[in-house]
Amino acid sequence: MTGEQPGPRQTRPGLVRALLDRFGHLVRELSKFATVGGIAFLIDFALFNYMTTVRGVEQVTAKTISTIIAATFAFVGNRFWTWRHRQRNNPAREYALFFFFNAVGLGIAVACLAISRYGLGAIWPDVFQTTLADNIASFIVGTGLGTLFRFWSYRRFVFVEAGTQSVPQVKHDRDHGA
Repeated sequence: MTGEQPGPRQTRPGLVRALLDRFGHLVRELSKFATVGGIAFLIDFALFNYMTTVRGVEQVTAKTISTIIAATFAFVGNRFWTWRHRQRNNPAREYALFFFFNAVGLGIAVACLAISRYGLGAIWPDVFQTTLADNIASFIVGTGLGTLFRFWSYRRFVFVEAGTQSVPQVKHDRDHGA
């Protein structure tokens, strides 16, 4: 006997290593995406609050402007850091899709803000028409849902891996009806 016990202790390093080998690239991408997104979030948050509290800009307009500026930063960070290892065969396509999916993410955040401020705010204005409620609806709920959507869409459609189809091809069943 060598003193080693068979069982879970021997398989754990193999399991952990297998999981890291399989999902390590995804963890690295997600970490970089979160870093870029965190900085973009700070830009968005600071600009939104500056425009609404100091400059007196209406909330939905301020959110739109702050998100466009933060999204421009995020595009550069994601293209040249998060997914720099992926092919760059059509930068105009990437740019257009990135901003299209950002517009959808913006729509998610603005919808959360509008529902809170104007929908629920019409019922409970002292609760939902406050700076705190605007920030929670926009930055916690809206940005959270928008971020999940953005990560999936950027990875799937914008910064595709070499050889990855961005749109699934329709397969025709030749034996169907024969």
